[in-house]
Amino acid sequence: MERKRTIKEQARPLLAVGPEPASQMLGCSRDHFERHILSELRTVRRGRRILIPVSELTGWLERNAGRAVG
Repeated sequence: MERKRTIKEQARPLLAVGPEPASQMLGCSRDHFERHILSELRTVRRGRRILIPVSELTGWLERNAGRAVG
């Protein structure tokens, strides 16, 4: 479970997030994120904690974005 960030912390951009906020940032469920996206990303693991750099999420989105047809 993610802890609440203080006002001071909220003013600073995050460099990395856990799987739950990462899935929310991409607009998908955590289950979908873990099954289909997480394996394509570089992660930082410390014990049981998994962190995904925000730059990895941005890069994944750019690599997988398609052009709208119509």
